[in-house]
Amino acid sequence: MTIEELVIGSRGSKLAMWQTNHIADELRAKFDLDIEIKRIKTQGDKILDSPLSRIGDKGLFVKEIEAALSSGEIDLAVHSMKDVPTQLPAGLTIKAMTVRADPRDVLISGNGDSLADLPENAVIGTSSLRRQAQLMAFRPDFKMADVRGNLDTRLNKMAAGEFDAMILAAAGIDRLGYGDRITERLPAEVMVSAVGQGSIGIEVREDDQRTIGYVSGLSDADTFAAVTAERALMAALEGGCQVPIGAIGKIEGGVLRLSGVVAALDGSRVFKNEVTGRPEEATALGRQLARALADAGAADVLADIRAQVEAENGFGI
Repeated sequence: MTIEELVIGSRGSKLAMWQTNHIADELRAKFDLDIEIKRIKTQGDKILDSPLSRIGDKGLFVKEIEAALSSGEIDLAVHSMKDVPTQLPAGLTIKAMTVRADPRDVLISGNGDSLADLPENAVIGTSSLRRQAQLMAFRPDFKMADVRGNLDTRLNKMAAGEFDAMILAAAGIDRLGYGDRITERLPAEVMVSAVGQGSIGIEVREDDQRTIGYVSGLSDADTFAAVTAERALMAALEGGCQVPIGAIGKIEGGVLRLSGVVAALDGSRVFKNEVTGRPEEATALGRQLARALADAGAADVLADIRAQVEAENGFGI
């Protein structure tokens, strides 16, 4: 009997490799497969001296991997769903999302202070406009410092005293075994997560029934519905990782509750709302919440941010 072969494409960071090996192990446990992991360097991995908002391209961490998938060089791609644009290339589809890890952001502070107890004018390391905007809404005295690089690089910068504190995704910290460094897991009342944060997605070619047959059983229905709703909100607001939009969906008792936030970069204006409905209405709920936020004033905030970025960098987002 011939053993089937699968080639998985992934970024090469330690976290990406953890996620990809996790998927590979899940597939091996279910099927007799010979799996090869192909590391692919993306634009976001190559450009480390600029904040994401200044690079000006969606799909910074997936485009090269998707190109390899479209060409048949790989059979499937493993992504952090927060990195995946809402508009996929023709012929590709997200066929599975695994059980979501903790979607929250976490604070790592140098002296163990909580976010509220950080000293006045504390310097916080983050390149995320979403995080920066919500931090400024919480404490306008905070000072923001851009930080890029993989998780180890960021943690080393924190240990070297470059910042008073740093905001990171709980999922990555937990998956790599750094949970003991977390000072505080930030509640949604303070920090609404990035769309798709904590979820691992599996992207395949739409016409590749063989690979679809392997990966479909890895998907978690609740995670898929929640992240689908979040991505529908993001798409309706024409957002991306460079725009301060947060959303978190959660299913309890068969009800999908979707919360979203849009904030001005200086934190002066914050728009939050939520909707509830059935999980099978995920896309409609995301669009409904997007309309509610836009009508409340979020559309003007996003337009101002896009104009500001285009004026500063010469491109739109």
